[in-house]
Amino acid sequence: MEKKNENKLEEPRSNIVLESRKKLTLTGVEEVISFDDEKILLNTKLGFLTIKGSELKMNKLDVQNGDVIIVGNTASIVYSSKEVKKEKESIISKLFK
Repeated sequence: MEKKNENKLEEPRSNIVLESRKKLTLTGVEEVISFDDEKILLNTKLGFLTIKGSELKMNKLDVQNGDVIIVGNTASIVYSSKEVKKEKESIISKLFK
């Protein structure tokens, strides 16, 4: 039996563990973009991650290892692509081009 080539590039990894919608444990976090008690925006190895809820607090932040623990009432967790999208133009600005 031959061993598979172990020189493959490692795929980016990021894990999410949500316990009873009260405690969120994340790995693979590269940067905290913004946060308040209702919305947290993170840059992870798999793209941007938006967490919405109420009474959100970061209990642990270890950017060197990419670990974050968030407590509070989690309402939604949404990934978006790594590309930063342009803000949508208003209807008025489109009309006057």
